[in-house]
Amino acid sequence: MGLASAMRLDQSGVFATMAQVRPAASAHTIYAVGDIHGRADLLDDLLGQIAADAALTATTSSLVFVGDYVDRGPQSKGVLDRLLAPPEGFEIHYLRGNHDQALLDFLGDYSTYPKWRRFGADETLKSYGVAPPVSLDDNALADLRDSFACRLPGEHLWFLEMLKPSVQIGQYYFVHAGVRPGVPLEDQALDDMMWIREDFLESEQDFGKVVVHGHTPVDSPVCRSNRIGIDTGAFATGRLTAVVLDGTGARFLSTR
Repeated sequence: MGLASAMRLDQSGVFATMAQVRPAASAHTIYAVGDIHGRADLLDDLLGQIAADAALTATTSSLVFVGDYVDRGPQSKGVLDRLLAPPEGFEIHYLRGNHDQALLDFLGDYSTYPKWRRFGADETLKSYGVAPPVSLDDNALADLRDSFACRLPGEHLWFLEMLKPSVQIGQYYFVHAGVRPGVPLEDQALDDMMWIREDFLESEQDFGKVVVHGHTPVDSPVCRSNRIGIDTGAFATGRLTAVVLDGTGARFLSTR
């Protein structure tokens, strides 16, 4: 789809325009990428679009990934490989999503596998050459964890462990899922930042900064006065989205 319209239909059916969103810092462009979920092919496409777009400006640029790099899609390993070799010329921030945390939880405690499996763990395991278990007994799960730990490259583990819960750039606050209304941004709980939905999505509160997030899939990016949602369900739709914040408002790049 390339450059998208500056006008988007939000979840309540109300169009939101660029004027409703606070501008970013002057002479600085921010690109924020939604949930990738094992779609390295889409990531390659979108990063190419971002590089081409950034080449048209004379500004400095930040590139933010809002988390959920693994699970569901078939190329989780490939996604991490690409994120570890990012495009040049950007200040880059990698955030942690609930799926990324679920992978780390499994490495620390194999009993969490049944929960992780519901999130798409088996696709991640297969991308590293590990077969999903045929049994969920303790011995099988312990063996599964050990096999996965052996196949997971050290740099991938380091990458997952260094992911940040949030980052603030100018008038924007980037986080995976959202924030708890009524709680100052500096006091947000990690669980809310990776998991919150309705309480955040339905809030009309001014959070002090525009919150840019993923986590909750939508047909088209959501652009409201207090938040911008950029998870367009890439693993299922083939549509990986980035928002571009360039001082004039919000516009979008997409793989479809």
